[in-house]
Amino acid sequence: MVQKTKKILVISGGAIEASFMLKYIEEQQFRYIIAADSGMEFLYKYGKKPDMIVGDFDSVDPAVLEAYRKMDGIEWKVLRPEKDDTDTESAVQTAAELGAEEIHIVGGTGSRLDHMLANVYLLGLLREEGISAYLVDAHNRVQVIDQRTVIKRETQYGKYVSLLPFMGAVEGITLKGMKYPLEDYTLDHCHSIGISNEITGEQAEIEFRTGRLVVIESKD
Repeated sequence: MVQKTKKILVISGGAIEASFMLKYIEEQQFRYIIAADSGMEFLYKYGKKPDMIVGDFDSVDPAVLEAYRKMDGIEWKVLRPEKDDTDTESAVQTAAELGAEEIHIVGGTGSRLDHMLANVYLLGLLREEGISAYLVDAHNRVQVIDQRTVIKRETQYGKYVSLLPFMGAVEGITLKGMKYPLEDYTLDHCHSIGISNEITGEQAEIEFRTGRLVVIESKD
C-alpha cells in the first residue's frame, strides 16, 4: 500500500472537458490519482498514468485496460460487478483509507443524474469523516459544509454561489459579503432561495447553527 497522501484526485467515467481537466491536474498538482473504472480512458488518451485503478471494468475499452495492465507502478483494486456501491464510491472510499484530507472528484457529473446525485451524497459522507471533498467539472465546484466557511472573491470558482440544504433544514444562516445577504435564516428542503447568489465583497462569509449545506460555485 502507498504512503498516506493528503490530496487525491478521483477520475470517474462521466463527461470530462479535456482542456479543463488537463489544466486542473496541472494547477492542483495532485500527488496521487485514482481512476474509477472507465475514468482510466481519459487518462490513457492524454498519456497519463494513474497511481491506482478501481472498478469492475464492465464499461472499459479492453484495449485501454490491457495497456494499463502491462504498466508497472499501478495498484489495482478489482471489484465484483454485483456490488452495493458504484465504482466512484469505491474509489472515493479507497482515497479516504489512504489518508486523504482532500479529495477532488472529476468525471462525476454528466448525463446520468442518478450518478451525479449519488456523488453529491458522497461529499456529505466524506464531510462526516472530516475530509474536504469537491465534485468538479468545467462549470461547477460542489462541496458540502458543516461549519462556517469563507469563499474569497479572488479565488472563487465562478460568478455564482448557490446554497442548498443537505439532508434536512439548516438553521441560523447568515450571509455576509454577498449580493443577497441573510440574517439568522432557516433554509428548508422545499425552497430555492439560496440559488445564484454572488460575492460582492472581498469574501463571502457563510455561517449557520445547525445542519449541512451544499455549496455550488458555478459559471455559465
